[in-house]
Amino acid sequence: MSTAVCTTESLSSLTVPARAATVPPAVRRGAWQIAPGEAMSLKARAASVLRVKQGRVWITPDATLANPSEDLVLAPGESLMVAAGQRIVMEAWDGYGATYSWDNA
Repeated sequence: MSTAVCTTESLSSLTVPARAATVPPAVRRGAWQIAPGEAMSLKARAASVLRVKQGRVWITPDATLANPSEDLVLAPGESLMVAAGQRIVMEAWDGYGATYSWDNA
């Protein structure tokens, strides 16, 4: 069961870049893809972990009084804990897109 709410308005209009076809099936299994140049907003329903499988992603978490917003770049194998109720904006860092998973923490 997904623990995120995607707030991107036109998610159905996303296209998978040609290079995504070269991502090994083991990486794609159980993962999501974000196309180059696309950004999405995700809000955690429960404590979650974002794991980058392929490519790099640029993430901007919403700012709070306790934690000012700070951009992050995650590479393959890196992860980010996302607190319940926290929203992040994510986009592929380069022109190749990225593959990631979003799971309960």
